[in-house]
Amino acid sequence: MNTPRYRPMNFGVTRVNLRDGAPGVRYLQADLPLGAYARRVTDYLVHWAEVTPEHSFLARRVSLPGGATGDWQHISYAQALDAARSIGQALLERGLNAERPVVVLSENSLEHALLALGCIYAGVPYCPVSPAYATVSQDYDKLRHAIQTLTPGLVFAADGARYGAAIAATVAADVEVVLAQGTIEGRQSTTFGCLRSTVATAAVDAAMHATGPGTIVKFLFTSGSTKMPKPVINTQRMWCANLQQITLSLPVLAEAPPVLVDWLPWNHTFGSNHNFGLTLMHGGTLYIDDGKPTAAHIGETLRNLREIAPTVYFNVPTGFEMIAQAMKTDAQLRSTLLSRVRMFFYSGAGLAQPVWDSLHATQEAAIGERIVMATGLGMTESAPSAMFVNSPDVRSGHIGAPVPGMVLKLVDVDGKTEVRYRGPNVTPGYWRSDAATRDAFDDEGYLCTGDAVKWIDEHDIHRGLAFDGRIAEDFKLSTGTFVSVGPMRAKIIVAGAPYIQDVVLTGLDCKEVGALLFPAPACRDVAGLGPDAPWADVVAHPAVRQRIEAVLGQLARESTGSASRVARALLVAEPPSIDKGEITDKGSVNQRAVLTHRDALVQALHDGTAPHILQPGA
Repeated sequence: MNTPRYRPMNFGVTRVNLRDGAPGVRYLQADLPLGAYARRVTDYLVHWAEVTPEHSFLARRVSLPGGATGDWQHISYAQALDAARSIGQALLERGLNAERPVVVLSENSLEHALLALGCIYAGVPYCPVSPAYATVSQDYDKLRHAIQTLTPGLVFAADGARYGAAIAATVAADVEVVLAQGTIEGRQSTTFGCLRSTVATAAVDAAMHATGPGTIVKFLFTSGSTKMPKPVINTQRMWCANLQQITLSLPVLAEAPPVLVDWLPWNHTFGSNHNFGLTLMHGGTLYIDDGKPTAAHIGETLRNLREIAPTVYFNVPTGFEMIAQAMKTDAQLRSTLLSRVRMFFYSGAGLAQPVWDSLHATQEAAIGERIVMATGLGMTESAPSAMFVNSPDVRSGHIGAPVPGMVLKLVDVDGKTEVRYRGPNVTPGYWRSDAATRDAFDDEGYLCTGDAVKWIDEHDIHRGLAFDGRIAEDFKLSTGTFVSVGPMRAKIIVAGAPYIQDVVLTGLDCKEVGALLFPAPACRDVAGLGPDAPWADVVAHPAVRQRIEAVLGQLARESTGSASRVARALLVAEPPSIDKGEITDKGSVNQRAVLTHRDALVQALHDGTAPHILQPGA
């Protein structure tokens, strides 16, 4: 078999050091020092505004009537610095600070970016809140929680019409509201142009120079999959250290100013700290992509990728799946996207191996070589990057070696190995939540991630680690969406009573949530079969299947998205086994054990080869 040829790309961390600790504990770190890193992110903005003032930093297509988009509008580094100084001055004049920060309700936009830079320049913390909390949510509970936790002194919204109802429901009347466009009926607001036109003084430059490693830059909320989201403190030290760690691990990013075409939202650490930060650090250009990896919006992403050739390309697995499919028949997409890209990179969930293989096959046919598909592991609390693969020989599930300057603590937990983090890129805690902060760290000060890992190759530790699921039950779909297992499982059991005894949710790194359903004795009555009838006969009976599908259909109609909707299910004839650990001492189903012992069944459910798959409305 021929060795695959890859477009040349170097990796920084090629060797690691491993040492033993207490029983069941080991420590892993890169054999590469972190070295010095910037004191503040704004140092990069000032540098590039002086060295390459006219170079494009940010670009976004102009919005046209009817939701269409036109030509690109660019902002240079000099323009970005000028805006940051003016906006920063306006924020200082309002007396904003960590106790009264800025909350941002907006998708990625030029105004959003400039406001964020103004906050950073003036040393005023800000928080980009998920737009879905204000535009999709019906009760605004998570937005209300964010507002009440942060007590903002100013709330910025991209559009009065889209965000007005949410602001009216959650933001106190004495909090200033700034709008990029539109108005909110019955409420005074300030225009974004008012902030932008503020005359900067020496005071804002002094404020910037007063910021340092310990200054809070922003708050980023966790996903809040099982509880309300928690505001993660992000300091200058965290962000600057992690940008240095990322660059040392992936030196391709520093070889030339990067060009990104990126949709990843700035209320998440991947899009903001990682992608926005790397662009700024290396004097690159970030083209804001208004597309998304959905059927309705992927067309905009493909349009942008036909026109703009990125040097590195970041996405979530679902996005790469759609791009892989489109590249098979779209010659212009192949030509532009593959012309100068040095690295593909995914995060947020696992990339299915067939998607990986499809991308490589298309690349080899089009350009005679493969593009390295890189990935790693991290979290909001680590700013975000903790590990990266360190070889082109990457397979689905690999996450690689630790970034320089970070120590990984590998701890044996319930038959798995949890990875814990300590380093300059790790958060000091959660804002205004001392209890949550204490719970997040162990007695040595390591952040407990809940992520499980294993060696890629036990005989070569320098290859690093592979992801081995979550210590807890929750998981992510391939879109990066977190599935909250406990509440969803309980809802299914309640809705399915008395016919569903228990349920195990599936779908890790898949597009949809699936379920293994364990039938209750009442299903025998539905089937008209006696108490001794084999369960295989019961679960195959049409009347039983119809009854369960009706339950799934009702739950689907009540769902609020892919993470709360069971898209496919199997009635399982074999009850959970005590001997295999599928039943706990308390008599409940052990989700992880069921998934482990019935992996083949789970795979068949999601690839469609299992017989008698139940689907809502089928």
